[in-house]
Amino acid sequence: MTEPIIQFKHVEKRFNDQTVIPDLNFTVNKGEFITILGSSGSGKTTTLKMINGLIAPSAGEILIDGQKLRELDLVKLRRHMGYVVQQIGLFPHMTIGQNIAVVPKMLHWDKEKINNRVKELLSLVQLNPAEYMNRYPQQLSGGQQQRVGVARALATNPPYVLFDEPFGALDALTRMELQREVKKIHESLAEKTFMFVTHDINEALFLGQRVMIMHEGRIVQFATPEEIVRHPATEFVEQLLGTIRQNQDLWRQQYD
Repeated sequence: MTEPIIQFKHVEKRFNDQTVIPDLNFTVNKGEFITILGSSGSGKTTTLKMINGLIAPSAGEILIDGQKLRELDLVKLRRHMGYVVQQIGLFPHMTIGQNIAVVPKMLHWDKEKINNRVKELLSLVQLNPAEYMNRYPQQLSGGQQQRVGVARALATNPPYVLFDEPFGALDALTRMELQREVKKIHESLAEKTFMFVTHDINEALFLGQRVMIMHEGRIVQFATPEEIVRHPATEFVEQLLGTIRQNQDLWRQQYD
């Protein structure tokens, strides 16, 4: 049985006199991994940032777990909503363990609970706690730092985690490895809802249980990867799929 956890109802967003999102309607169910695919200016990051209140809608209603977003305490909401971005934002003067522990400390978790959680999360993202817990961010590679970013986003065991093109600056091999890890993490965490913004169609189709394709502020298709590949809804989606159709064997080798 599906359980709606994020709902957009006739959401509009204007910046000054420009309407960037005219009328957005969609529902995300508990435990889903949703990827949002689009080019620059499609509205995908704006959509993601409206979910955690970093950007306020100009009209319409956003519901988080059945509650109206505009009536929620946004600071409290964000502390219980993981957020992973490309610019990881680790504090350079803090150890890796301290970086992961930032929000749990704000929530007054006791030291033992925090310590156990940090070790658990480092293991989850394939970083040995004994080796990495007391290192500093500058001592890690870009891929390792991004793993810490994922661990930090999961620190308080949030029901939803938002990813804003987190792997965009990484080399192809590291990116592919992290894609597999994030997919595995989602599969291992019961009832966690992941929403992942990307401009990379391969990444979107590999990660998403459903893929939301956006163009000029509108959803042009929202379906499973299989449905999108077999039945593209518009000419725009067909064009996006062009490179995959030409390289299907390579795509299968990489991701199947």
